[in-house]
Amino acid sequence: MKGVIAGGSGFLGRALSEHLVGRQHEVVILTRSGSVPARTGARAASWHPDGSPNPGAWAKEIDGAHVIVNLAGAGIADKRWTRRRKDELRQSRAQPTRSLVAAIRAASVKPATFVQGSAVGFYGAAADEIIDESFPPGQDFLGQLCVSWEAEAHPAAALGCRLVILRSGVVLAREGGALKKMMPAFQFFVGGPIASGRQYLSWIHLADWVALVTWAIETSSVSGVVNATAPGPATNADFSRALGRALGRPSWLRVPGGALRILVGEMANEMLIAGQRVVPKRALDAGFAFKYPDIDSALNTLQLQ
Repeated sequence: MKGVIAGGSGFLGRALSEHLVGRQHEVVILTRSGSVPARTGARAASWHPDGSPNPGAWAKEIDGAHVIVNLAGAGIADKRWTRRRKDELRQSRAQPTRSLVAAIRAASVKPATFVQGSAVGFYGAAADEIIDESFPPGQDFLGQLCVSWEAEAHPAAALGCRLVILRSGVVLAREGGALKKMMPAFQFFVGGPIASGRQYLSWIHLADWVALVTWAIETSSVSGVVNATAPGPATNADFSRALGRALGRPSWLRVPGGALRILVGEMANEMLIAGQRVVPKRALDAGFAFKYPDIDSALNTLQLQ
C-alpha cells in the first residue's frame, strides 16, 4: 500500500509513518521543508499548499496512492489566540485540505481512502455529559474551527474516497505532545489539578492512536466520524494524580483558573478549564481493542521516571 501523509513530519505523523513503514507500506510525507527524519523510513515530497485548485508537482504522489492521511495544521496551543493567530490556525488547516482535495480531483487513479484529522474540540464544552460521535458541534472557537476543517474534506467523499474523520483527544507520549509540556511542573513538585479539577480530559495513548488510525485505514467498512480517544476519559484531578504517581511526584498544587486566563487568555477556557467526556463509541462498536483503556495503564507504560 502507498500512503501519503500531510503533516507527517510532526509528532503524530512521525509515529504513524514509522508504524506503517514497519508494516511494509510505502509512505510519502508531504512537507514544506522537503526532508523528513531518516528513522521514519518515509520518503519526503516538498509541497507548499495554498488551497489553489491547481496543485503543484507534489500532486503526482496522490495519483495512484491508496490512502491519504491529513494531519496538517499549526499547533493549537503553541501561541496565544490573538485574532491573527486564530486566522493562522484556520488557514493552516483549510489550505492544505483544499489542496489535497484538488489533487484527488486531478488524479487519474484516485485514492481509495482519505483520513481527515480533526479533534474532540469539535464538541465544545459539555461538563460531564458523555459525548459520542453523534454529539453536535460546539459554538466556541475550537468547535467552529473543527467544523470548518472537516467541511474542507467532505468533497473527497463525493470524489469516491472512503472518508474517515478522526477526532483525536490529547495524545499521550513521553517524547512529544501535551504530556511533554505538563511533566516539568510535576517534576519540580508544583504539579496539580487545573481549576476545579472536575472537568474531563479525553486522552489516548500514542500506541493506541497509531493502531486506531492503522485500523481505520485497513478496515474498509469504517467510514465517517471516529473518536480517537480512550474508553476511560479522566477528570483533570484523576489525571493529575495518575501523572504524579507515574512520575513519583506529588500532585497537590491546584492551578487557579483565573491565573490561567491571565496567562494564556481565551485558550484557557476552551482547552484547560472546560471539559469534554468523549468516548470512542464507533471504534468500540466495530470491535477495535484498546491496549491502554485507563489512565494508569497508559502513563505507567510510558516509563516517565
